[in-house]
Amino acid sequence: RQFLFRIMDVEFLAASARGDASQLFGQFASMLVFISFGGAYAGLAFGSQPVSPEMTWLMERIFIEATMLVVGIFALLSWESTFPDRRDVYVLSPLPIRGKAIFTAKVAAAASSLGLTVLALHCLAGLTWPGALMPKGAGFLAWLRFVAAYWITLPAAGAFLYCAMLGLQGIVGLLPRAWFLRISSFLQIGAFALFLGVIFLQPSFMTAKALAAPENQRALAWLPDYWFMGLFNAISGTHPDPALSRLAGRAVIGLAVVVLIALVAFVLSWLRTMRKIAEEPDILPSTRGGLWLPRFGTSPQTALVHFTLRTLGRSRQHRMNLAFYLGVGFAMIAVTKAPLPSILLMLCLAIVGTRVAYARPYDLRANWLFRILPIQGAAMARTTARRALLVLSVLPVTIGAAVWLLRTWSAADTAKHLLLLALFGMLQIEAWLITFRKIPFACSYLPGKSKFHLAFAGTVQILPLALIQVVELEQRAASKWLIYIATVAVMTAAIVIIRKLASPSDEILYEDFASDELIELKLES
Repeated sequence: RQFLFRIMDVEFLAASARGDASQLFGQFASMLVFISFGGAYAGLAFGSQPVSPEMTWLMERIFIEATMLVVGIFALLSWESTFPDRRDVYVLSPLPIRGKAIFTAKVAAAASSLGLTVLALHCLAGLTWPGALMPKGAGFLAWLRFVAAYWITLPAAGAFLYCAMLGLQGIVGLLPRAWFLRISSFLQIGAFALFLGVIFLQPSFMTAKALAAPENQRALAWLPDYWFMGLFNAISGTHPDPALSRLAGRAVIGLAVVVLIALVAFVLSWLRTMRKIAEEPDILPSTRGGLWLPRFGTSPQTALVHFTLRTLGRSRQHRMNLAFYLGVGFAMIAVTKAPLPSILLMLCLAIVGTRVAYARPYDLRANWLFRILPIQGAAMARTTARRALLVLSVLPVTIGAAVWLLRTWSAADTAKHLLLLALFGMLQIEAWLITFRKIPFACSYLPGKSKFHLAFAGTVQILPLALIQVVELEQRAASKWLIYIATVAVMTAAIVIIRKLASPSDEILYEDFASDELIELKLES
């Protein structure tokens, strides 16, 4: 039960003020059930109309891709919980608990959480879509076959992706511990970006002719969602196409291979890693000489900015928090593919993700270290946090936007839009730092303040609509020089005004205090 409740980063995602893991899973499941409710309603509408086999294949592939996307995000969030952490080793090692029991508990927690995730995503849609996908008037036995095909294929697709990422992590875990710490996070982000790209940017082969064409077989051999589409049709038995039969065979072989690799690599990595978890630090020690960074003002300001940049660069936990926001952004970009909305979306998510990471300490020893240093109050903390945000979010997105826009736009138009983009990012940073009185990564943190379910809903539903309006205003401002100059002047003035409205308190906040209330301990006799 403890491993199950900690399968995700509870302190980062918990929705209640007390960081209750059960409430976290309840809200995460309710979000997936809400998506399933929409899918169930769409299944009723889809089943009421005559459709072609190609349209049926397309809907099957969409459900397979949605399952793999959700499982991929789940694998990203649970990456750190695959192996026991240092606390588990310290607490469980002195107890009379065999290593086999700990290993079995970890596997059971991962399997249970993965199964519950797929079940919540399809609990309602799985009741309507089997009838919508089957031929009209096929009968009760055909409906049973489609139900079996639905509930076998979609969990198998999710298990394939999860075992693939688990096997990849297990293989990397066989390397020396220092190497594992250095490349694990980058490998995780790369794997996440890879399956997002495969899902959203792959070619479409949704006809029998395209599936059987010799020139498409090499691509189909590397696209797992087509494999499981073939498995779905092989189990349902409605389209006895040879091309689909070959894809079904690849699905079975691929699933068996990744399960075997994940099992062997995970067991070997577990045996190798368990003894080293308590001995190796979770934050990477700096290499000799380190990475050169420029000055950011006075010596204390430069030291604080360097501390912020290097902590985010070396801490796997904070990088994963930021990677989640960026992963959602890349997924939405793959759908929209429009330059300006995509750039603004990535800018907003980069700023929000970095700002959220600021609030979480890595090691409270830094808290006490900064308390004894002569730091000049909250104004310096805001200044250093602002400069670090510019380097970590605005600068990379602006450089990426310049590369993207210069491919199709002139240099003058690109420069105009980049200036507006930079000012928009600076305006967001000032708004986020109005009440900021902390040194990044050096203040205690109460779990449950992130309101992940609200942030997720706002990101998916509200933010794209708001950015559409921002894009229209930005294009209107860039169309005429007089409006453009006025817009730049207004945004610059707004940045200065918001900076003046920042919290007047000059005391740096080192402790995140809870509200004055009584909390029931719920102790049982």
